[in-house]
Amino acid sequence: MGRRYDPDRRQRIIDAAIRVVGRKGIGGLSHRSVAAEADVPLGSTTYHFTTLDELLVAALRQSNEGFAKVVAAGGAFADPRADVAGELARLLGEWFAGERAGIELEYELYLAALRRPALRPVAAEWCAGLAELLGRRTDPATARGLVALMDGICLQVLITGGEYDEVYARETFARLLRPEPGAAPDA
Repeated sequence: MGRRYDPDRRQRIIDAAIRVVGRKGIGGLSHRSVAAEADVPLGSTTYHFTTLDELLVAALRQSNEGFAKVVAAGGAFADPRADVAGELARLLGEWFAGERAGIELEYELYLAALRRPALRPVAAEWCAGLAELLGRRTDPATARGLVALMDGICLQVLITGGEYDEVYARETFARLLRPEPGAAPDA
């Protein structure tokens, strides 16, 4: 019997890796566990992803796309009249209104970059991309600060098991966005 053409196999492997990490954590990820989850031969996982780091990079990149789509769909950062603080708080609220396990998974993959240098460029891409989008409405330093604040708020909610507080988030973002006393207003 000839080799079966399976154009979606690589994607199924990435999706399976995300499910495995979601259930077992990164420590439970192996080529074997992913192959079983994706219902593909073990050789398929190593063919598409030589190392687990390559597979984690693909999983993190795909996970990052979820929040990026939420942000891009809002379109408010292109509107100069939009309330940036309110829009950021609302977007985080939408994100937290979804499946919490998915957010936890995204942060687990994101924080894995601490121990897995191969993941760092993908984590940095996410931060830079979001800062660039926010930079359309503020200066680069404030945009980076907003990204860091978003991460901090999200991590606090996830780690403490608390509820996302949109009012608190909006006020905190607004404080960061307020011009320094004596600073010239944006033109």
